[in-house]
Amino acid sequence: MELGCAHKGEIAVKFLIADDHGLFREGLRLVLLQLDRDLTVVEASDFDQALRLAATESELRIILLDLAMPGMPWTEALPALRALVPDVPVVILSALEEPDLVLQAIELGAAGFIPKSSNSKVMVGALNLVLGGGVYLPPTLSESDSALDDATLALNGAVAARLTRRQQEVLVLVGEGRSNKEIARHLSLSEGTVKLHVTAILKALGVNNRTRAVVAASQMGFAALPRSGIPSTPDSYPQDSKPTSEIS
Repeated sequence: MELGCAHKGEIAVKFLIADDHGLFREGLRLVLLQLDRDLTVVEASDFDQALRLAATESELRIILLDLAMPGMPWTEALPALRALVPDVPVVILSALEEPDLVLQAIELGAAGFIPKSSNSKVMVGALNLVLGGGVYLPPTLSESDSALDDATLALNGAVAARLTRRQQEVLVLVGEGRSNKEIARHLSLSEGTVKLHVTAILKALGVNNRTRAVVAASQMGFAALPRSGIPSTPDSYPQDSKPTSEIS
């Protein structure tokens, strides 16, 4: 399995790995480079350095962020990174994977949460999913109901009943990380119709962005978020992919 790579003639793909353990950074960099020789990796060992590199390094495609680093609380660093480079997805890499922590990271703008216990196949698949516009959640999240709250996730049978069959089909594809264009093509609908369905889904779930809808979809069983990390979209960087916080 390979990381999706840039098309010929495009600028090389660049990842930022931010982790205060040098051995982990080195191991992850070697794994990623073995899978994609064209990949450029820059490294940070604390939150301050991660913010500096995010501000100065051009063409970043993804940021891999550890939660336990010196400099500041991660709850401040993650929103700061999202504000600094809003178009660059931030994926959490953590030795901790409690559902409450995962949901908090997603709420603060993370595009994925990969436990450090994951093998390379899961990690690469998760990164491809995120690069394709999806959100990767670890299996432990869908196995636990303890972290749910109605205000954030609105997960109950009454909410599910508000979705039409077509909206449930759209929700499954949103959970797979599909763009509106891909959903329209898959269901033989116009993009405008898909956008209307997505808007209705967000309203029915009581959420305001696609990321929260993906979390809700996972918990409701509508979206089969890939436990192996294998994306439903091709292993490439879609030219029309959009941040999951957008409707279109």
